[in-house]
Amino acid sequence: MIKNVSVIGAGTMGNGIAHVFAQTGHKVVLIDVAAAQLDKALQTIEKNLDRQLAKGTITGQQKQETLQQITVETDLQKGVSGADLVVEAATENEAIKLELFKKIDAAAPQGCILATNTSSISVTKIASVTNRPARVIGMHFMNPVPVMKLVEVINGYATSAEVSAAIVTLSKALGKIPALANDYPGFIANRILMPMINEAVYSLYEGVAGVEAIDTIMKLGMAHPMGPLQLADFIGLDVCLSILNVLHKGFGNPKYAPCPLLVNMVTSGRLGVKSGEGFYTYTHGTKDLVVSDKFR
Repeated sequence: MIKNVSVIGAGTMGNGIAHVFAQTGHKVVLIDVAAAQLDKALQTIEKNLDRQLAKGTITGQQKQETLQQITVETDLQKGVSGADLVVEAATENEAIKLELFKKIDAAAPQGCILATNTSSISVTKIASVTNRPARVIGMHFMNPVPVMKLVEVINGYATSAEVSAAIVTLSKALGKIPALANDYPGFIANRILMPMINEAVYSLYEGVAGVEAIDTIMKLGMAHPMGPLQLADFIGLDVCLSILNVLHKGFGNPKYAPCPLLVNMVTSGRLGVKSGEGFYTYTHGTKDLVVSDKFR
């Protein structure tokens, strides 16, 4: 029975993951090296709970109970010492994750399951640096975590059937819908999504259509809630580039090569929402979509 959950990384994904576990009755330790980031995460969780409260989906008592389930910790060893499950939600960087999993494996209880929220990095490779590869699995939550229903559950090459079944059951208990995938570059979500985004960037790069036209066609023609260029901005163009590089390297297929325009945008620091500009600008103080001056 998974009751105690440690979440490593208090950024956007980590605080969302902590939120959903705490809201479903799990004791959560949220871990980050930066105390300021932990304070910010708690504020974000409270703000998101207030949104739920305003919509009538939770009560004031449920809000308080959720917040009481969460403690914070800057010491990784202390933070995972009592965990039944550790969910790593650190930066999408292979070297960082491998180093983290060595430390988590050394500090977590023997029977603890170790999960990674990676969206593209090999679960098998992450598991290989631990002494418990059968108990390592991918739990790829979607952003924003409290809202999005999907959890992509990724079985590494050595993940046991018992662990896989436990994580599927747990995901359902969180109110999520789990979908199983095996461990190959990009899994399913990003293996399909990122080439679509890359092709949209290529269409802009080659002058086939403008930013608004590309996104409008995909929204109105394919019933996508958000166009691929806007979605890339939301995800982070640096993250998109990183995942495309994983696909390109993993498969050795030129069809996954990132568009030169995407590479240039990331190199110049235009990363989308997080930097204030990507294919659209986000510094005008409204919710209106305003195309970047570079593409008008």
